[in-house]
Formats: sequence, structure tokens, C-alpha cells
Amino acid sequence: MPRGSDIRSRRRIWYALGLLLASALVLFPDRNLAAAEIAGRSARVLILYPYDERLPATSIAGETARTRLLEANSGKIDLFSEFLDLSRFPEDVHVGRMVRYLAEKYSDHRPDVVIALGEPSTRFIVDHREAIAPDAKIVFVGVERDSAAKLNLPADVIGAFSDFDIAKTLELARSLQPAAKHLFVVGGSASFDRSWLASARTDLAAAAKDYNTTYLEGLTIDEFVDRASRLPADSIVLFLTIFADSTGRNFLPKDAVGLVAAKASAPIYGPYDTYIGHGVVGGNAATFESMGTAVAGLALDALAGKPIADVDVPYTFFADARQLKRWGLSESALPPGTALSFKEPSIWEEYWPLITGVLVVVALQAIIITGLLVERRRRRAAESESRLRLLELVHLNQSATAGALSASIAHELNQPLGAILSNAEAAEAILRRPAPDLDLIQQILVDIRNDDERAGNIIRRLRGLLKKRNAIDWQEFDLNEVVDSAITILHAEAAKKRVAVSAEQSKRRLPVRADMVHLQQVVLNVATNAMDAMVDAATGDRKLVLQTALHGETKVEMSISDTGRGIPKERLDSIFDAFYTTKPNGTGLGLSIARAIVETYGGKIWADNRAGGGAVFRIILPLVQPI
Repeated sequence: MPRGSDIRSRRRIWYALGLLLASALVLFPDRNLAAAEIAGRSARVLILYPYDERLPATSIAGETARTRLLEANSGKIDLFSEFLDLSRFPEDVHVGRMVRYLAEKYSDHRPDVVIALGEPSTRFIVDHREAIAPDAKIVFVGVERDSAAKLNLPADVIGAFSDFDIAKTLELARSLQPAAKHLFVVGGSASFDRSWLASARTDLAAAAKDYNTTYLEGLTIDEFVDRASRLPADSIVLFLTIFADSTGRNFLPKDAVGLVAAKASAPIYGPYDTYIGHGVVGGNAATFESMGTAVAGLALDALAGKPIADVDVPYTFFADARQLKRWGLSESALPPGTALSFKEPSIWEEYWPLITGVLVVVALQAIIITGLLVERRRRRAAESESRLRLLELVHLNQSATAGALSASIAHELNQPLGAILSNAEAAEAILRRPAPDLDLIQQILVDIRNDDERAGNIIRRLRGLLKKRNAIDWQEFDLNEVVDSAITILHAEAAKKRVAVSAEQSKRRLPVRADMVHLQQVVLNVATNAMDAMVDAATGDRKLVLQTALHGETKVEMSISDTGRGIPKERLDSIFDAFYTTKPNGTGLGLSIARAIVETYGGKIWADNRAGGGAVFRIILPLVQPI
């Protein structure tokens, strides 16, 4: 810790560092060091630390300077470091011992440049230059201009000056807490701490008039913590340094501020950026990294023989985003250009590439989905239109079938109607008798009722063929019922063409889901074609067989076979095409419509030739409930 005369100046050594802009500087001719003077060997730079290696200020600044020098010379430079430890050993005996030690150590390796970090190091090397580095250029940082003037430095000793202003830290606090009424200034009991407090009283004299100001000093660390925990909420706390408390217990200031800030009931501000991360909201100071960069720039220019001159180090505002959040202080109230540490990036800032990618993917998916929805809507409209056209075609086909079968249906209808007429005439004759046989009349009435039902069924089947539908009438029914119904309708036509119609049906129920009339139409289309194909066959050989059976565990099969002339091999694949026909007066739509109907209900239909002659059409449909 700094002790001795001129305490106020030494308080600015390391805790008031800023961004240094290295520029062209001035060297005097009597000490000019040209690159030619060190040709044939690496340049030598000695860095003097005023204290021990634990102090963050010197450690950060020194390491930054070393890194900058090594990078600029591609590692071809000899760097030496010495820790003078003048805070713990300020006595003249120690100083004399260090001078003799360093003079002997570097007697054969004289430095070309000496970098003095802080006022104690600067005073030391200036006072003992001839013994340690008589021909070296001396550059320094961490010294205020007023302090440098009191040192009476030689004209060729060049530095970067740090003029500290504690009022700037209060300015930051005022911008964040405009409604604050109390100001507390905290300082320890070490010589450095007391000089800080004295300087703060002078620097804050004008601004302190706006607050109820209290200086907390001469306390133990526990008392500092206790007082901080009981401060009014509308308080501003300026924490200077606590190198030692009233009991003489030593601290690093950043550790002391961490203890106090952890229990504080009001925001704490400090003048050093090393306090960031230890509970301080923010402050105003120079950074130790910029000091190291600046002094390295001076040293490099000196090694290159360039003229160098004194420069001022600007200060900057700094803040801890976590403490702003802790105390509910607005980030927007920070002075422009404030360096904000520990700011948690927003979701966008942290993951913008991923978010952008996701948004692009989502946008593309949305476009694709929209396109698919539009396409699905168009497809459904087309399917609906296609289904409507199919229903119209099926109706026309049914009408054509009814027309083709009209003669047979009329003949079949005449039978029950003729029977009804005969039975009615017989009943009328019986009733004219003196003693009518009522039992016989009752039997005649039963026959009339049965013939009427038979005629009604014929008319209903005909009506089913002629009825026009605008939608599919979905039903669940036994496929065997379709076969029975179709055979009934075909009975008269088959008799007319002398075709023997038979059925070989499954003994178990074969439930399917479809429009029963449509599947009936499929059977009629295929069966009427089959009967037409057998006109050239001998009368006794004209056979039409309808079969139903299970097909695997999830489907049913219906086949319609004939004993006609068969289908030429080259035409098996085209007989289901629209407008394909071998009949002179055919439309070529019957089988095409049959295939469309079967496929509508999830099935398929195809044709083969039988081994014994004739053709067979097979239809596969899904079971409603697989076994």
C-alpha cells in the first residue's frame, strides 16, 4: 500500500486509468535511441511494478503491456519485470538494497527502455537511473500532472497522465438516481484511504451541497457492512478504497467493496473498473488494459527512435448490468458511451442466426403449407367435380342399362300382372256362385298379394336404376346381397338370351361400405357384356357364374365369369379405357365406369381369360371390419 509523503498524489497511481491513445511523441537528442544502436541483439525493456504481484491494477496493466510488446516484435524482444514492493517496504534501507540489487543484476544487460507503472516506480527509476539504466528511455503511466510537476521529472522522461475526478462517478450516480437525497462516501483507515477521503471532500464540495452528505470512515469492516445494510433507499454510496479498516486489518479494495455491497440497502458506486463484478453499479475511471496498451505504444516508439511526447489518458463511464437490474435502475439513463459489463444478451442477440434460420424455415413451411392447402382445396374441388361427373355418368349408364333391359323387365313384369288379372277374374267368378268357396277366395287373395309384391320389387329395382344421385349414398351391406339383386334384375334378360345364370356365394357375411346401387351397376355392366359375348356359343354352353369369397383377411373378392369367346390378349389392358368397345353399337363407357366406381370405394378390377374358354372379371374391395 502507498505510504510516505505526497499521499494525495499516490492515490491516483492505479485506480484512475483510462483509454490511452498512443500518438507521435517527442524525444530529446541527448537521449535518442535509434534502432541502429541495438542492432545485432533483441531490444530490452524493463517493467517496474511499484507493489507486489497481487494488486490487480499493476497486474492487468503490466500483462497488457507485455502482450502488446511481444505482438509488435513477433516475440523478438527481451522483457524483464521487477516488483519493488514499495508499499510494504517504503524504508530507505529497502530502497537502497533494491538499487544495488538491480544495478548489479542488469550491469551486463542494460535496458533500452524502462516502463514505470505508477508514481512510486517513476520516482524510483528517475532517482536511480544512472545506477540501473543510464542510457535507457523512461516512460510512465498512472501519474497525475500535478503530481508529476512535484516530482521535477527530467524533460526526457515521458508519460501518459491520469487526472482523476471523483465527481464524474457521482455524475453517473446522479443520472441513475435523480431522486436521491442522501450521499454516503466510504473510505478506510490506511494512509492511502485517508488521502482519498481528503481529496474527495475537496472534489465533491460543490456537488455534496445537493445531498445530505455523510463520510463513513474510521470503522471496522463489520461496522461498514452494518451501516451499509441500514442506509435509506434514496441514497447514493461512493466507495473509495479500504486498504485497511480501523483495526489495521488489510484488504484488497475490490474484496472490501464486495463485502459491503453484498449487504447494502442502496446502490454503491466506485471509481475503479476492478470493482465491477463485486457489487458496484458503476463509476468513472480509466481501464488498466488501456494503460498497458498506451505505455507499450510509448516504449515501441522509443525503441524505434521516433519522437514521443506526454499525453493525457481519457476516462470512461462503466456499469454492471446485473446491478442495474438488482436496483431497478434504467439502462437508458446511463451517460452516452458507458461501457456496460455483464449484460445478458437478448434472445435475438444471442441466438439471431438460429432464430433467423427458424423464421426462414417457418416462413418456407408456411408458404409450402399455404400452397398445399390451396392445392388440396383445388384437388378437393376437382375430386368433387369429378365425383359429380362420375355420378352423372353412372346415372346415364344406369338409364342405358334400364333401357337395354326394358324389354326383359317388361316381360318379367307382365308375369305377376297377368297372374293378378287371372286371379282377380277367378275370384270374381267364384263370388257369383250361390255358395262361394271362401277358403278358395282367401287363397286367391294371397296369390294376388304375392304377385303384387313381386311386381313392386321389379318396379323398385327399375326405379333404383333410373334414380339420379347428387351424392354417394354410403351404406354398409353384405356383398352377397348385391349379387342376389343383380341376378334378379338379369333373370329375364338371361332367359331371353338363353344364358344360365348361377351364383357361388360365400357362406359368411362379407360386409363392405359403398353405394349398393353403384356396385349393382358394376355387376350389371360386366354381366350384360358377358351375355353379349356368348351369343355365338351353343345354347347349352351359355353359362354366367357370379362368385364371392374372402380375399386374405382384409378384403373380399367377387368374380363374374362366362363361357364366351374370351378377350384377345393384346386388348386385356385397354378394355377399361373410356370409349373402347368391340360392339357395333357400344358406347365404350360401361367398363370404364365400372372401374371408376370400384376405385372410388378403394378397390380394383381386372380381366383375364379362363383356361377352358371365356373371360373372368375379378373385383377386390376392402372389408368394413377385417377378420
